[in-house]
Amino acid sequence: MVDHALTIEDRTERQRCANTIINIMGNMFPHLRDVPDFKHKLWDHLAIMADFKLDIDYPYEIIKKDNLDSKPDPIPYPNTKIRYRHYGRTLEILIKKACEFPEGDEKQNLIALICNHMKKDYMAWNKDTVDDRKIADDLYEMSEGKLQMTDSLLRLMADRIEQNYRPKVNNNNQNRNNNQNRNNNKRKY
Repeated sequence: MVDHALTIEDRTERQRCANTIINIMGNMFPHLRDVPDFKHKLWDHLAIMADFKLDIDYPYEIIKKDNLDSKPDPIPYPNTKIRYRHYGRTLEILIKKACEFPEGDEKQNLIALICNHMKKDYMAWNKDTVDDRKIADDLYEMSEGKLQMTDSLLRLMADRIEQNYRPKVNNNNQNRNNNQNRNNNKRKY
């Protein structure tokens, strides 16, 4: 159809043919009509199929031929050294922020969360059990001696794990049993 449109000499007839092609393309994908810029994309596709040789009045600014062949600029990757790769760069930043926190419960909670996260990361890489002493040593080294794991912090970590992994009680079974008992009672009378 696009090849035929290229052979039409009358400009108004060629424009009508292009509009018909766009309508047919739109009918082929009716579920995409609600997508923003759907018609604009169709006109771009028509221009590409015609190799940008179709002389018509486009209702939208169409893509340029040069933009099809251009590659995006490469993404610059950070070249920072990560001492413990299994913990990652984000955890290093988090530990630096925790060092800046004022002393108190909020800082202790943050350190407990960091330690739990360090345990999860360590387990993901090593598949072995992790000793709390190893996490304590790594935390001490990564914080340059500013953060330390204490016994109270270990208890706080255990509380956090218990909160996150405690099985949830499902009341649906109780509700279902109560409804069945009510239905059985109604049938008896």
